[in-house]
Amino acid sequence: GWHIECSAMSYELLGDTFDIHGGGNDLQFPHHENEIAQSVCAHPGSGFARYWLHNEMLQVEGKKMSKSLGNFFTVHDLLEQGVPGEVIRFVFLGTHYRKPMDWTEKKAEQATKLLKRWANFAEEEGEVAAEVVAALANDLNTPLAIAALHNLEALGEYGALSASLRFLGIDLRGIHEMPSVWGLNSAWDSLIGGMIAQRNRARIEKDFARADEIRDGLAAAGVLLMDNPTGTDWELSNDFDATKLGDLADD
Repeated sequence: GWHIECSAMSYELLGDTFDIHGGGNDLQFPHHENEIAQSVCAHPGSGFARYWLHNEMLQVEGKKMSKSLGNFFTVHDLLEQGVPGEVIRFVFLGTHYRKPMDWTEKKAEQATKLLKRWANFAEEEGEVAAEVVAALANDLNTPLAIAALHNLEALGEYGALSASLRFLGIDLRGIHEMPSVWGLNSAWDSLIGGMIAQRNRARIEKDFARADEIRDGLAAAGVLLMDNPTGTDWELSNDFDATKLGDLADD
């Protein structure tokens, strides 16, 4: 019964031939094969679906999502818990749709930290990077697209980074106006992020004296920078001095 229901609905809403049919990989047989058989027989000459996209299953902390295990939740549940929608999208995009997707607290925390850093470039203007488009054109290879985003940051192409993020459905403009949602330190995140962006540009332009000046000034204000392969993170030390940071920003 369930096979003919789907054949009937797709014909009623999409016609005898349409572009994309999706579903979990557990539905390839017998459900989708029966859909094809029924639909093609009912509408000779039709192609039914031109492309099939079969996604893998969702796991939570390495275990199958199941109500019996008590680890079943929806996107709405995550939003109500205060997880930003952009973080949810980014975690999902980090796994190819044909691979098992494992939602973990660690991944959500890492995504939040990264997107907070990239939010400092959200107002930069630019074009969507060709390598991001190429990755998506290759069987929706979202992990490869995200790797391209990291490369754009490393190259200092912040406009292309911001435009490419929006192309992927992640718009970080205005998150500093929602500090409680993102766990931001109000104005300091934006100010420090801007100075880190200046330092990154100086390093790319090989103006190392200016880069060191910014780093040392932030350190004197109690802002510790931590460079890593994917960018620069920061934290406030116990001797953080807001006055010194404000003076540094005015220079």
